[in-house]
Amino acid sequence: MYCNSCGSPVAANQTVCGRCGTVVGQPLMSRVEQHLKLLGILWIAYAALHAIGGAVLLIIANTIFGNYSGPHADFLHPLLQTIGILVLAKAAACVIAGFGLLERESWARTLSLVMAFISLINVPFGTAMGIYTLWVFLSPQAESDYRRLASAAG
Repeated sequence: MYCNSCGSPVAANQTVCGRCGTVVGQPLMSRVEQHLKLLGILWIAYAALHAIGGAVLLIIANTIFGNYSGPHADFLHPLLQTIGILVLAKAAACVIAGFGLLERESWARTLSLVMAFISLINVPFGTAMGIYTLWVFLSPQAESDYRRLASAAG
């Protein structure tokens, strides 16, 4: 047996490398496993930001432009309401993806990838979330690692 860090030989009953001090004998976690919990929490936090924005848009649409009788009232009220509802729908999908990742559901990887591609256009937080999610889930062995984690959890 050899040390994963420095490559020096290690005895079978040895728990620490004598040369570099690295703990040996423990299986290494995959990149997906290392980042899964953080990714789930970040998707939920990102959804909370969107929920606040969507709620503010609906409040503005209904309080300011609901009773507004100006020249563009027929256009602004439904436009802001529609955008607010779409933002809230996106927030709901992000929450579902985040909780799915935390629970290691088999469908959560696919949903989070879809939400990552959608979120790429929302600079700066959406772009960061999208890139981070794509970096974690589109590595060469990410699909098999996530399937292994999902089957172990379920």
